[in-house]
Amino acid sequence: MSDQSLTDTIRAAMKAAMKAKDKERLGTIRLIQAEFKRIEVDERVEVDDARALAVLDKMVKQRRDSAQQYIDAGRAELAEKENAEIEVLQVFLPQQLSEDEIFALIDEAIAASGAEGMAAMGPVMGQLKPKLAGRADMGAVSGLVKQRLTA
Repeated sequence: MSDQSLTDTIRAAMKAAMKAKDKERLGTIRLIQAEFKRIEVDERVEVDDARALAVLDKMVKQRRDSAQQYIDAGRAELAEKENAEIEVLQVFLPQQLSEDEIFALIDEAIAASGAEGMAAMGPVMGQLKPKLAGRADMGAVSGLVKQRLTA
């Protein structure tokens, strides 16, 4: 990304979607904007890039969960809609890390915490969360950390 903030990038993408008459993309971007506005009104804070990334990450996670529930219920068309929204949301997130990169960060965090076994889970996840925000599925990272700590 350039010097432009994430919220500005999203605003520009909304204008582009309006001009292109891309209703699906526009709908998802409006959901993002609505969530930012809700946070600004409820918490009386301006959404910065770090908070915007956290919001986008949460929205992706919610849609993954919903898509899985729709698939389990035999509603593939609704799961497809959720997956389409995920694709739009991921455009605004940083490049996802590879599993090797995630394992390297996990090993680094485990070494830095110095703790061993499952007792180290909290401190390790605490170190990883800011580094991986928006760049990896934290649920999957949690599983990988458990795997490393019990090995």
